[in-house]
Amino acid sequence: QVQLVESGGGLVQAGGSLRLSCTASGSIFSSNDMGWFRQAPGKERELVGAVSRSDGTFYAGSVKGRFTISRDNARNTVNLQMNSLKPEDTAVYYCAAAGSIESMTVIPPRTNYWGQGTQVTVSL
Repeated sequence: QVQLVESGGGLVQAGGSLRLSCTASGSIFSSNDMGWFRQAPGKERELVGAVSRSDGTFYAGSVKGRFTISRDNARNTVNLQMNSLKPEDTAVYYCAAAGSIESMTVIPPRTNYWGQGTQVTVSL
C-alpha cells in the first residue's frame, strides 16, 4: 500500500522551475514532519528541505534561497517549489515522513515512510 504519492517531476532547462507535490494519508500527514530528499547517480541520498507540523523549516545549503517547502494541511500535501534550477539539481526526489526534522538530518535518516521517488532532470 502506497502511503506517500509524489508528483511533479520532469525535464526542465537550467534557470527554470518545477513544483513537486507529495500527498499522504491523513493519519501519516498529521502525525509526522515531512521532508524531501534527493539522490543523484553515484551519490548518497541527501535531505533537501523539511517542514515540521508547526511549519518550522530546514533547507540544505545548496538549495537555500531557491527552493521553498510548504505543507497544505487541508490537502495532506507537502510541496517543494524549485526555482532557478541548476543541472546539479538533477536527481530522483523522494518524499519522506518522519517524527522530527532532526531525525531527517542524521545519517542515515530515521524516517517512518518513503515515497517511491520522482525524477527531476535539469538540462543546460
